[in-house]
Amino acid sequence: MNRRWRALLAAGMMLLLCAGGAAADTSAKAEAEARHELGRKVYNFRCYFCHGYSGNARTLAATYLSPPPRDFTTAKQLTEPAVLDALRHGRSGTAMQSFSAILDEAEMAAVAAFVLREFVRDQARNTAYHTRENGWPEHQRFAAAFPFATGAIALDADVESLSAGQRRGRALFLSSCISCHDRARVIDEGPAWSARPLSYPRMGFVPGQAPPSEVDAVSGASVYAQHEVAPRIAGLTRQQRRGERLFQANCAFCHGADGSGKNWIGQFMQPKARDLTQYTAQTLPAARLRQVIRDGLPGTSMPAWGAVLKPAEIEAIGAYVRRAMFRREGPP
Repeated sequence: MNRRWRALLAAGMMLLLCAGGAAADTSAKAEAEARHELGRKVYNFRCYFCHGYSGNARTLAATYLSPPPRDFTTAKQLTEPAVLDALRHGRSGTAMQSFSAILDEAEMAAVAAFVLREFVRDQARNTAYHTRENGWPEHQRFAAAFPFATGAIALDADVESLSAGQRRGRALFLSSCISCHDRARVIDEGPAWSARPLSYPRMGFVPGQAPPSEVDAVSGASVYAQHEVAPRIAGLTRQQRRGERLFQANCAFCHGADGSGKNWIGQFMQPKARDLTQYTAQTLPAARLRQVIRDGLPGTSMPAWGAVLKPAEIEAIGAYVRRAMFRREGPP
């Protein structure tokens, strides 16, 4: 065989070897991707509820679990064998249970590899729950409610602090989102368990009037009755004393004698009666307070008193509320 044919033969063999290597490489990549997608499929069906679709454990379930589920996006030292071990044997003292009776070895290995690549290494989003396939087409149309779902705005933020758009967003959140996002951020968590007697008023208590004796810690109605006691304010002006009489005769029925709205009637309204003790002269200026008393608040049980009270009476109530109930800002 002459030199020319030997060169051609060598070149041909090199082409065959390269083609074979490329084919093998393509096959390996396809196999790796298939394994990755298997891991994604299993994870999205078995693991997302606690660890989240994006592996960051920002889920409703996570808010109830102690210790919380692992946030894979911050677990920089996590290894694939460690994830596989957790899948096989669970983690004592946590909600992580063994999946060995549910998944086979190939599925657990695929999930472990998926977690390390998708969340730890690539910090990928994986997917989202709010997709067309999950019944959420055009999820962006709920954008006004997003701040309440993410906790950017507290769900129990005072209505007066919200813009018109934010109030619409909260209403949208409460009607469409809260079934899954029911652990939205709130300013006041409230007690885990609280007596709420549906039969109140009883035992001689009358809304808008002080209880006949000292409020006790035993009666089921005490949680409301304590707010039926009017504050004792010394040094009221003549106008403020007139406002006190008018407030206790008309406004205390819903807002409570102390203005907190935490009496029986005020707490069973939807939305609840406004807590006047949370305001200051800056957050609810005198002119705005007079307007609300005069014109009412649409969408609430606050009626317009302009046809019932004279302007001077509305002015007197406002003066009393600002003096007796509003918080003071800065030194007294």
